Amino acid sequence: MVEATGWAGALLLPPILATLAFSAAAFDAVLAARAAGSTASRSAALDVPRTVAGLLVQQRRRTRAADTLLWRAAGIALLSAAVLASLVTPLGRWAVGDLSVGVVWFNAMEVVAWAAVWLAGWGANSAPALVGGYRFLAQGLAYELPHMFALTTAALGAGSLRVADIVGAQQNLWFVVWMPVAFVVFLVSVLAMAFFRPFDHPLGRDTSGGVLAELSGVDRLVFVSGRWLLLVSGAAMSVPLFLGGGQGPVLPGWLWTLVKTVAVLAVLVFVGRRVPTIRMDRFEELSWLVLVPLTLAQALAVAVVVLVEGG
Repeated sequence: MVEATGWAGALLLPPILATLAFSAAAFDAVLAARAAGSTASRSAALDVPRTVAGLLVQQRRRTRAADTLLWRAAGIALLSAAVLASLVTPLGRWAVGDLSVGVVWFNAMEVVAWAAVWLAGWGANSAPALVGGYRFLAQGLAYELPHMFALTTAALGAGSLRVADIVGAQQNLWFVVWMPVAFVVFLVSVLAMAFFRPFDHPLGRDTSGGVLAELSGVDRLVFVSGRWLLLVSGAAMSVPLFLGGGQGPVLPGWLWTLVKTVAVLAVLVFVGRRVPTIRMDRFEELSWLVLVPLTLAQALAVAVVVLVEGG
């Protein structure tokens, strides 16, 4: 049972997402420092607030003939998409909105990221940024279909597009147990959606940072924050879809949701630090030749089980 909190939850959601994103960025900074041979974990974690403070006072970069409105709007759109996608993600027995088409809403808000990242590349009137934007569009063509099949598989298992119904259907058995392929593919697509390592080709060094090449100051802070929030939003959604939502012993549901979200987020950041960047053409091959057939097979298996159990 999930209760809609309305405006009260809407006001609390951004701080919760921001705290999780900040923690994930600090963990990522610690892993990066250790990979570089440093043992000063506390100092590495403090790099995040130092970077934020530096970007707040840094002067905005201007490029010739830039489409300033679209360029500035890109970061805001990315940030908004991440927050709006999480409106249907329950925290224990509460969610901002308990929509009958919650899964569709989540997916629709994610797609806004396509436009946001492309606008960041287009608006700057810069070749490296534009290349980065088009790389993300190509990446979207690779990850979106497996991502949709993973979402559909969870909805199919519950017989509903409402996220609360999907959580309720896992009362006896979490979906991750009998939908492991859909779960793994969903996490892979979350990394790609947030263009996080190893799917950070849109930010490639060969293009001087891609879509980030010309962003500086507050604009860069907003855009990068949106990217982290997108990663958090995807990790949080994996909990009600595949990990039983807030179900668990002893602890209250909201705390179980947070524990599971933090665990998934830590795994995603850790994997991102361990796997090198995958070239776009390689990812396209991986997606269309491996991920799409696997997710289709998983969806077919779930459909058969649902039909058999339904008599």
